[in-house]
Amino acid sequence: MHLVLEYALADDYLQRREALRGDHLALARAAHERGELLLAGALPDPYDRALLVWTAPREMVQRFAEADPYVVHGLVTSWTIRPWNVVIS
Repeated sequence: MHLVLEYALADDYLQRREALRGDHLALARAAHERGELLLAGALPDPYDRALLVWTAPREMVQRFAEADPYVVHGLVTSWTIRPWNVVIS
């Protein structure tokens, strides 16, 4: 089972992210090293969404989002966690 964490990004995301990017990436890299986070990145043109693909339990993904500096400091305006029914991998 995969889960997708989808972030809706603030209009000024690109201007504000640099100050928080190191902490955000450290949190994401730690989850990746544990094998919980498979893929992550923002969708460009426009930069209004980001997707993070997980193999971790929903509660763990929720804790990640709640602790993510991008969420805590308002670069993410809302987020959702949805199951992803992967048919080809």
